[in-house]
Amino acid sequence: AAMGLRALALLLAAGLLHTQASPSARSFQLDYEHNCFCKDGAPFRYISGSIHYARVPRPAWRDRLLKMYMSGLSTVQVYVPWNYHETLPGVYDFTGNRDVEAFLDLTAELGLLVILRPGPYICAEWEMGGLPAWLLWKPDIVLRTSNPAYLAAVDSWLHVLLPKIKPRLYHQGGNIISVQVENEYGSYYACDYGYLRHLLGSFRALLGSEVLLFTTDSARAEELRCGTLQGLYATVDFGPGSNVTEAFGAQRCVEPKGPLVNSEYYTGWLDYWGGAHASTSVAWVARGLEDMLQLGASINMQVVSWQRARPPGEYMFHGGTNFAYWSGADYKGQYKPVTTSYDYDAPLSEAGDPTEKLFAIRTVISKFQPLPAGPMPPATPKYAYGWVALRKYADLLDVLDVLCPSGPIQSQFPLTFEALKQVHGFVVYHTQLPWDVPDPATLGAPPHSICDRGYVMLQKEYQGALERDGQTTLHVTGRAGDSLDILVENMGRISFGANTSDFKGLLGNLSLNSRPLSKWLIYPLAIDTTVQQGWPHAALPESSSGGRVGPAFYTGTFETPGIAWDTFVKFPGWSKGLLWINGFNLGRYWTSRGPQQTLFVPGSVLHAGRPNNITVLELEGAPPTPLLLFLDRPLYNRTL
Repeated sequence: AAMGLRALALLLAAGLLHTQASPSARSFQLDYEHNCFCKDGAPFRYISGSIHYARVPRPAWRDRLLKMYMSGLSTVQVYVPWNYHETLPGVYDFTGNRDVEAFLDLTAELGLLVILRPGPYICAEWEMGGLPAWLLWKPDIVLRTSNPAYLAAVDSWLHVLLPKIKPRLYHQGGNIISVQVENEYGSYYACDYGYLRHLLGSFRALLGSEVLLFTTDSARAEELRCGTLQGLYATVDFGPGSNVTEAFGAQRCVEPKGPLVNSEYYTGWLDYWGGAHASTSVAWVARGLEDMLQLGASINMQVVSWQRARPPGEYMFHGGTNFAYWSGADYKGQYKPVTTSYDYDAPLSEAGDPTEKLFAIRTVISKFQPLPAGPMPPATPKYAYGWVALRKYADLLDVLDVLCPSGPIQSQFPLTFEALKQVHGFVVYHTQLPWDVPDPATLGAPPHSICDRGYVMLQKEYQGALERDGQTTLHVTGRAGDSLDILVENMGRISFGANTSDFKGLLGNLSLNSRPLSKWLIYPLAIDTTVQQGWPHAALPESSSGGRVGPAFYTGTFETPGIAWDTFVKFPGWSKGLLWINGFNLGRYWTSRGPQQTLFVPGSVLHAGRPNNITVLELEGAPPTPLLLFLDRPLYNRTL
């Protein structure tokens, strides 16, 4: 009997403890009376930094998050790219590097709170701002509006994503303290309040009434007018050099009471292909951060120096890498594709190394709150594996049967990537010269119709490149019946601009001396699928024309000295292309244009103690002796 009473007492005590720690006892709310957040009944101010799990290999998640925690951050801000998870309509991927639930659980394990930004549009210099390209398979769709086709796709996605999020909300016992609806919608041309009201209803229906929902816009009055909605707490974004009082004054115009919040405090600047590698003053960033903290504001740190010409978007405390085809583009009077590196002079470098800027930020934070005990984790180990020789495997046009096993599509005129249901990568457009061209004739395309670069081959001989907002004509000669091939590359869909409906491929017909060409065979290429299956290393060697320039594949192998450490690959004498190691697409290089001269290779991609397979697709012309150089640091034009 005594044992039974003791057991009952233990059960009652356990029940009492459970009641005291139940999710219902947790809250994260706005305190309009005291102009602050209120967490579990007490005033609260967060200091946050942004990280994109989609730009960081899963084995490195813990390292990056721990360094953010040790920097003094209480919170991380996280985007969820819709197109990263719903790769085709109704086809979802939440495995491996895309396991957002595992990432969120890791943030909780490390004691970090989360501000979640699930879009559906996120910008982020990410392909199409996170919107799936398959939305454009309906050519009349109007993105980021109340268009029924768009809303149906959004609702379907939110019904998959948000139920994964709900149990991780703070008041449910998780660590997600707030959720952003859309992203800087005030900068978009549509200004569709019906769309925002629809999203608000969907988020409330799927996440409940207790979660704090908010918006983020610049401090411009027009953007705050179109980007805010009653029921969504309005926050602003601005960077070093801005007048802090004026910027928060703009927030006060739409939110007279409540906490001051800078949802995107910019601490760096982005790189475009063909531009200069940028950096931002450490002292400038630290001074602006301290000014805001002295006002009691909550802050999320990202990387971009504040200029009104900048695209509204997401910039990071830790940036990472635009692997594969995930880099987006901006439109500022012309198409501006973003580099593969998403380092952006961030406090944590592309490889996850603490920088001088990080320690300056950490010092500022220490003036306002205690830092975690213990040292900052060190930089990840790097290794310079040295020179690796490659050999030419095959010209791209000679392996179309491998890269497009279903065969070509016949069409009188060119079809876009979207009409072909090709999301990323490359498409070959093939036709023949319809008449003899003994004297140089102009092969041309209508303005803005090459999206984004076209590599032209006549009789399989490389003639040059046509480019969106660049060169759109070449002069050619040939005979009737000669083969004409254009390999068109998607360099990344616009993630910020007047309209994110960025169709790819040949958007208009090519002409020869102003006479339209016709009778096309179109090859959508499945290069990544083929490489991931072991090609070309598992295939028989091709007999290729060794000296021919133009699009071609090169292969090689190397072994590490019993380690698998991070490294950087340099492409001496190469022009433009993509790199795969062990089937993993590490992204684009463009050494002839820069500023990025190396690609980051995470150690998790490499095999220690056994051969690593290298595949390169060079698009314009490899050096006579094709070599790669593995270094222990990145290079940009200014550091060569």
